[in-house]
Order: sequence, then structure tokens, then C-alpha cells
Amino acid sequence: MPSLYQLKDLMVEVGRRVWLQGWVAANDGNFSVRLSDEEFLVTPTGVSKGFLDPGMLIVVDEQGQKKFGTLKPSSEIKMHLEVYRQRSDVNAIVHAHPPTATGFAVAGIELSECVLPEVVVTIGGAPLVPYGTPSTDELAKAFVPYLNKADAFLLANHGALTLGTDLMHAYYRMESLEHFAKILMVARQLGKVNFLTEQQVCELNELRQRFNVPGQQYPCTTCQVNPVPERK
Repeated sequence: MPSLYQLKDLMVEVGRRVWLQGWVAANDGNFSVRLSDEEFLVTPTGVSKGFLDPGMLIVVDEQGQKKFGTLKPSSEIKMHLEVYRQRSDVNAIVHAHPPTATGFAVAGIELSECVLPEVVVTIGGAPLVPYGTPSTDELAKAFVPYLNKADAFLLANHGALTLGTDLMHAYYRMESLEHFAKILMVARQLGKVNFLTEQQVCELNELRQRFNVPGQQYPCTTCQVNPVPERK
């Protein structure tokens, strides 16, 4: 387990990457790391995630009350804590507003097509969580039916959320989600999406098991418009 100082430096780096990617504007976004079952490191509210420094980060308890730090913790802390309560395997969370994935969320379209092998293996799909007012119990409760089904989520009219065994794992899942959304949107604009077949998806799921990929895999949807030839 990295030290608290190392985790703070890593959170600053993730904030810089998310901001440079254009996944947050102004003071959007929030991240957290589980330090123990009673303590969590979180980003502050009202601060650009591209300009964090370690002294801005806050430690809160399991009720979201500040234990260490000078700034106020993220207003979305309720959503984070609900995830940690429901998923003991999750040690980090990244919430951002990547434009393409968020566009799908605004359109009310979940990202679940079976089109990219890497995405099928690493995250599967991303369900659409119903809208809840940010920073309220409403949004935290909206997650409950989905938390044990996926590790990447679209938040209706809001953004995206990814979970991981550590902070970089959660960040990379956000990268994969936005990359998936961009490619799928381009394919739709070109007028044709070639789905992976059921057989191909089964083979990819076997790879996921062989690689021992952690977390939950939201099932992707496929069709048989391009079936693979029979094996001889």
C-alpha cells in the first residue's frame, strides 16, 4: 500500500491528466481513495482538478466528516461513500465529465455494444444510472441497483464514474470508457457498426478470466450480422 504522501502525489497527477484530457471544466470532477474502512482521501470542492497540490487534499471518515485538511471535501462524497460501502473490492473512484461518454449519458444511451476487444475484456459495458441531483442522497441511492454489475457507469445528464483496485486503475478505466465512446460515435456517424459475434465475445470473456481481471463486467450486447466462419 502506498504511503499517504504517495497517494496525494498520485491524486494530483490524476487531476492533471483529467484536466489536460478536457474531461473536466472549471471545478468539475472528484476522486477518492480508500485508506481503510474508516478513512478516505478525497479531492476538495471548488478547486480545479488540474491545479491541485497535496496540501489541498482531505481525509474524511466513513460518514464523510473531515478528519484532516483545510478545505471542504467534494460535495459528491455521498456517492463515493455509497460505492465503498457496497463494494469492498473497490479502493479508488474517479468521477469526471469526458465529453463523448457524457454525450451518450445526456442522450440517455448506455455504452454496451460489443465492438472493441480491449473494452469487452477490461470493463464490458457501462450502464446508464438514472439522474439524481448531484451531491444529494438521491444520486447515491440511484447507484445501488448497478453497483454490483459494473465498474464503469454513465450518469444520466451528468458524467461518468469508474471504479478500480487503485487510483490509476480507476483512471485507466475512465480512459477506456471515453475512448470507447469516441470510436463508437465515429462508427455511427459513418453509418455502420460491426458488432462482435457471440462466439467472439465468449472467447474474450475466457481471456478476461485467464488474465484474472478484477471487478465486475457489465454485459455488452452483440448481434449476429457478421458471424464468424465455422471452425473446421
